Amino acid sequence: MTGDKRTAGDLGAWLCFEDESGQGLRPPKGRTWGWRGHTPVVRVTGGSNSPRLSLAALIAVKPGQAPRLVYRTHTGCKHGKDQHKGFAEADYARLLDAAHQQLGGPLVVVWDNLNTHVSRAMTGLIATRPWLTVFRLPPYAPELNPAEAVWSHLKRSLANLTKHNITELTTLVKTRLRRIQYQPGLLDGFLAKTGLDLTSM
Repeated sequence: MTGDKRTAGDLGAWLCFEDESGQGLRPPKGRTWGWRGHTPVVRVTGGSNSPRLSLAALIAVKPGQAPRLVYRTHTGCKHGKDQHKGFAEADYARLLDAAHQQLGGPLVVVWDNLNTHVSRAMTGLIATRPWLTVFRLPPYAPELNPAEAVWSHLKRSLANLTKHNITELTTLVKTRLRRIQYQPGLLDGFLAKTGLDLTSM
């Protein structure tokens, strides 16, 4: 945990819960309609070495404001010695910078103990941003992070949909995430699901 123990309210800050996920060309499985005795078949193009879309997002909340969703995407491959599977420290820094600019105020960010979050490079990037305070979630506590619910909702919306290439997948994912951005009631539901009391932030 970095920074002091002042609350987001003391700082006049947005409280932000961050998480990351990934999606390949193989669609998540989901229920659908079909003729009795004939299981619907969805043909997919993604193999084990297909490009993968990495996602990072944060849900931001502040008293008197509607909750907000800020996200970024990154395309990488799952193999090869020069692979860049997901987000590096600089990518997270760009996400936080974008959130700071869009939200127009200091941020108190809560995230998990991913290696990239706790690395020396990330600690240095955090230290250069006086408007940023970071806290870590307890280990193995995904139920406390409302951003986890974003990925569950997103994957349900992608079930059984065929994407022929990474460009189509990226476009589809961004469209779905933009829909979530314009549904503050849905974001409120994600926050409520954690059971956290955010009234004293």
